[in-house]
Amino acid sequence: MTVVRVKAATPRPSIADLVARAAEIRTLVRSQAEQTEASRQVSADAIAQMRDAGLFRIMQPAIYGGYEYGFDALVPVVAEVAAGCGSSGWVFSLGVVHQWLVATMPKEAQDEYWSEPGAISGGSYPPVGKVTRVDGGYRISGQWGFTSGCDHMQWLFLGGMIPPAQEGAPPKPAFFMVPRADIGFDDNWFTMGLAGTGSKTTVGADVFVPAHRVVAVADLLGGTTPGAALHSNPLYRQSMLSALPFTLVAPVLGMAEGALADFTEMVKVRTTRGAVAGGNNRMAEFATIQSRVAEATGSIEAARLTIFHALERARVAAEAGAQAGLDVRLQNRLAQAFSVRLLVQAVDALFAASGGQGIFTGKPIQRAWRDAHAAGVHVSMNWDAVSTMYGQHALGLDPKGQY
Repeated sequence: MTVVRVKAATPRPSIADLVARAAEIRTLVRSQAEQTEASRQVSADAIAQMRDAGLFRIMQPAIYGGYEYGFDALVPVVAEVAAGCGSSGWVFSLGVVHQWLVATMPKEAQDEYWSEPGAISGGSYPPVGKVTRVDGGYRISGQWGFTSGCDHMQWLFLGGMIPPAQEGAPPKPAFFMVPRADIGFDDNWFTMGLAGTGSKTTVGADVFVPAHRVVAVADLLGGTTPGAALHSNPLYRQSMLSALPFTLVAPVLGMAEGALADFTEMVKVRTTRGAVAGGNNRMAEFATIQSRVAEATGSIEAARLTIFHALERARVAAEAGAQAGLDVRLQNRLAQAFSVRLLVQAVDALFAASGGQGIFTGKPIQRAWRDAHAAGVHVSMNWDAVSTMYGQHALGLDPKGQY
């Protein structure tokens, strides 16, 4: 069946307008944050309101009804949502960026995907799936962990190794686009942070994936995907790892900004209780509290500058029409991990000064602290993994890791 592509039904909103829409979602997900953790997934109502606000269309190609903005638009919009609830911001961010990933696929896959209005997708990238070649495509089986937001996705991108066409050639990592109806989930997501992301394990057995729903990781890294040729916007030629991990950085930025706002409001009106003596002092008048606010603010601002400088570097490389070089990719991988380190440092500074009131489950700062630390151990942003990889490159060694 031929699917007719459609243009956006409404004028393209400004980034400021999208942030304003996200601010309304922030209020909603903040009110639901405790329930989101308890149910271990973002509410269907929140996802529906994100969709109704057009927020999943940020990176969607214009010829399929999207706004065709870049990662520099994704970051502030996602951060706004995550300031209300880290888990909600995390799932939202992945829903947004996977529209970009769909746009890298062959045209037939894009037509198929966007024939369903409002479709969103997620995925699990490690190439752990067992893949066999069959007529017309592949069959894949396996278990893929950490599939965030899977309860709300209509499609999943799952990693696997394409068997070589010629004997003796190496297998090639690729992403396989699979409809949700073809797979299942193991409900095993019980965590101390990002609990509401519902990052369950995806389970698939002998799932057929036609060849047009496969994209090679090498093409994603090099900006040479089928979709890069289909769309004129250089956004879809960006090297995947020089830009895509900022999708995970953006929620942490929001967590830190939300924690700073909550902490500031709390200490403005709170007085100390004391133990035997020393009570009834305004927290805002303590030099240590003032210093914590300054430290968090400085860390957040430094992270923000780092993020947008790296995104500009990736954009310029894509617009030049050349592959992002090794220096650019590793500089951006460093920026991703270091900005998260700064943001976790900001939340740590605030949480350590929040006192006994900060540890109650109803207080947002303890949730931001747990969520930020959970995000910080993600392999894409783990400081130990990324910093050693960059150090190897800087010292003239072959870098070992994801870049």
